[in-house]
Amino acid sequence: MKLYKFAVLFLALVLMLSACAPAAPTSSAAQNPSASGASQTESGKWCSGVTIRFFAGGDEGDTFASIVLRGAKAAEADLGPKVDYVFSGWNTEKMTNQLREAIAAKPDGIAFMGHAGDDAVMPLAEQASTAGIMMMYQNVDVPQVRAKYGGGYVGAQLTPQGYALGQKTIRQFGFKTGDHALVLGAWGDPGRFLREEGTAKAFEDAGMVVTRLRALPEWASDPNQGTGEITAAVLKDPDLKIVVFPGGQLLGAVPTYWDAMKKKPGDLIAIGYDTSPQVIDAFNRGYVQLTSDQQPYLQGYMPILSLCMTLKYGMGPMNLDTGAGFVDVNNYKAVADLAEKGIR
Repeated sequence: MKLYKFAVLFLALVLMLSACAPAAPTSSAAQNPSASGASQTESGKWCSGVTIRFFAGGDEGDTFASIVLRGAKAAEADLGPKVDYVFSGWNTEKMTNQLREAIAAKPDGIAFMGHAGDDAVMPLAEQASTAGIMMMYQNVDVPQVRAKYGGGYVGAQLTPQGYALGQKTIRQFGFKTGDHALVLGAWGDPGRFLREEGTAKAFEDAGMVVTRLRALPEWASDPNQGTGEITAAVLKDPDLKIVVFPGGQLLGAVPTYWDAMKKKPGDLIAIGYDTSPQVIDAFNRGYVQLTSDQQPYLQGYMPILSLCMTLKYGMGPMNLDTGAGFVDVNNYKAVADLAEKGIR
């Protein structure tokens, strides 16, 4: 009787998997068995013959974009596609123009950061779809675009991630109604500010007093450019207890900001997002107390892997939440070595 039940369950599973089989591959590489079969096994690069434009978001040297880039280059080396890398300095208008240029170049796939938001990306996603170019998105989601034209998303779920950081902060540091917080974020950028707004909303839901400060995109490439406005905002509020930074570039520069204000480590709680060698150093020196890690290495590697799987084998695009959890003064040493290597 048990064997009979097992056989019935096994047959049902086979039928279910058959019904859910992915669409046939659409790229020329996928349609040519010699491009993906034995010859690829011999070379070990099963995705060779595929061309991809990959957007790293920032400048090549900035601490976050460099981790994304390292992940993407690892995927290129492991899988074998030809990847052209695009750097945008976190400037959404520049990203949009570069996406237009990428579509005109007609690669097989594009991995794009969705900072420009649904409205700006929608007509370009339509052009890519018409041209038969597969799209993936990383770091900032464009859910309306993906719902209409397809594509997966690799990155943190921004609003939940931001709200969770706010709740974690309140619990960990005992903040209460009336406590003052300064939250830096990309206010005004359609998709990008959602994470920081989530943190600000968590604080406000707890009765805290929140000041929002717009962090300019160029600060990510050169955090020193933000020193004047950040220090002015901090010194303006003598009751301020915590500052939230929007990314690892600025969070890693907290010692610079605090020194400019003649503040000592721990005078203000400093939290934010991402890890990097600079952030780990700031933890070690007592300047930073908490960060939410979104694993940018995965945001480089997985979009390329997903595009290869779709273009070669017709598999559906991947959707991966890379928001791994929190790094604080109690566990930062566990990721220190990987951060120094540019992986975390």
